Amino acid sequence: MRQLLHNMNPSLKFLAVTVSMIVLAFFFNPWTPLLFLLSVIVLQLLFSRINWKLWTLFMLPFFFGAFGYFWTTLAFGADTGGPVLWSYGFIEITEQNWVHAWSLSLRVLAFSSLSLLFALTTDPVRFIQSLMQQCKLSPKLAYSIMVSYQFLPVLKTELEQIQQAHRLRGAEIDKHWWNRLAALRRLFIPILAGAVRKAERAAFAMEARGFTGEPRSSFYEELSITRSDYVMTGSIAVILALCCSIGVLVF
Repeated sequence: MRQLLHNMNPSLKFLAVTVSMIVLAFFFNPWTPLLFLLSVIVLQLLFSRINWKLWTLFMLPFFFGAFGYFWTTLAFGADTGGPVLWSYGFIEITEQNWVHAWSLSLRVLAFSSLSLLFALTTDPVRFIQSLMQQCKLSPKLAYSIMVSYQFLPVLKTELEQIQQAHRLRGAEIDKHWWNRLAALRRLFIPILAGAVRKAERAAFAMEARGFTGEPRSSFYEELSITRSDYVMTGSIAVILALCCSIGVLVF
């Protein structure tokens, strides 16, 4: 039960998240994104085992962004008329500005929570495999993305090794940020050279194993769309419809 979002077919989950974002973009009242944000949090509580400390850490930048939207809309929003709720100096906050500020900030939080729901409950390798099997993505493009993703931890390790080698050789770290920025070329050039060599070796290895980029008839792991996938997709659709309907009625 707590693994339904993790086990959901990635392509179907991606479709549900994308459609939800597109639909939410057409509703400008604050209640629809607020209700949907709370619903997404409840979905993750009931049907996932995500790390909530990690979720909170990832959401912090979006909270600051939402606050920025809220404050700038109140302070510098266009004069839309209506009763003035509060004024200070040249700043006048009208009822319409107040509603627009809440709508924009809550929409940012709703979109970010949807993105994190997908990112924290989806295995990238299974997502690529699902795109090949359900969405008929070209294997040449799919495996290129997968190999690039596998290179990321390797490049991070190489960056740390190069930094440690520079420290062992007595390379001084300048305190001025512009000099430190200019010194980054000493790190990035070896990393780029190593990445090119790894890409060539990966290409030769795939070619040696018979990879041609043609559509495949079989896969190591067969992914299918099950009844629980349809149930979860239908649940998200029902929640979205209810949030939109309630938001319109209340507003």
